[in-house]
Amino acid sequence: MENENHVLRALERLTTRPARSYDTLTLTPLTPVLGAEVTGLDLSRELTPQQEKELKHAFQTHHVLVFRDQDLTCEDHKRFAGVLGELHPVALAAEDSDPHILEIRADKDSTAVAGNGWHSDGTADAEPSLGSALYITTVPEGGSGGDTLFANMHLAYDVLSPTLRGFLDGLSALHDGAKPWTDAGLTPPPEYDVPRTVQPVVVRHPENGRKLLFVNAPYTSHITQLSRAESDALLAMLYAHVAQTPFLHCRVRWQERTLVLWDNRSVQHHAVWDYFPHTREGRRVAIDGSRLRS
Repeated sequence: MENENHVLRALERLTTRPARSYDTLTLTPLTPVLGAEVTGLDLSRELTPQQEKELKHAFQTHHVLVFRDQDLTCEDHKRFAGVLGELHPVALAAEDSDPHILEIRADKDSTAVAGNGWHSDGTADAEPSLGSALYITTVPEGGSGGDTLFANMHLAYDVLSPTLRGFLDGLSALHDGAKPWTDAGLTPPPEYDVPRTVQPVVVRHPENGRKLLFVNAPYTSHITQLSRAESDALLAMLYAHVAQTPFLHCRVRWQERTLVLWDNRSVQHHAVWDYFPHTREGRRVAIDGSRLRS
């Protein structure tokens, strides 16, 4: 009962915050704890200083922002993402492609889809990306399927028992950029400079200072202070906690010409592949981050 009360208190702290009023945009929350749809901004136009200020506040508050009915060129897309920081280069980008735009596509010939599982992007990098802006141009035929789920990693940490939080606070884990390949029985391309970084299991968000859980199955190899068996058991429990606790989540249902901006530190995401053999495509721009601290 005490732990159930603790969970309710953590939820109450998030859901009873005073609502912020905005002058240049309107927010409609997706859930009480995560995500919001934004209206009032045309992302094909350069934002005013006041719009930028309010966008950044909304981003820190809701972590996932959804913008519908946007007609964006690649340059518009990059300019908008650049409001939050320098653009993050695409790993293994083709020589003739834009180094900051990752093309996203799955169709009848796909045997796997990037992001089909809970994760944060590039956590093996010494400075994981601040966030991503994904613009979808083609949704599956019939307009259903291909949703993206997001999970609030601040809340994922907050609702753990105080005893477990205290234990996790002192741990670190190795994140290995080769793991997505080796888990699939593959070898990373020889030109890929594989990143490997030890990150705290619990980090403080660089902007808001709040603690969050920072482990994910695609990149986290093991907790360095534990035996492999202990690490595997603890990580499996944390992954199940993220995946199987519905109140951590919001769901974005894509429409054509929708852009979603998310904080790569404070949320994990899962691109659901439930639309085979139909096509879903778009493009993603990522934003440079910083070294994460406990």
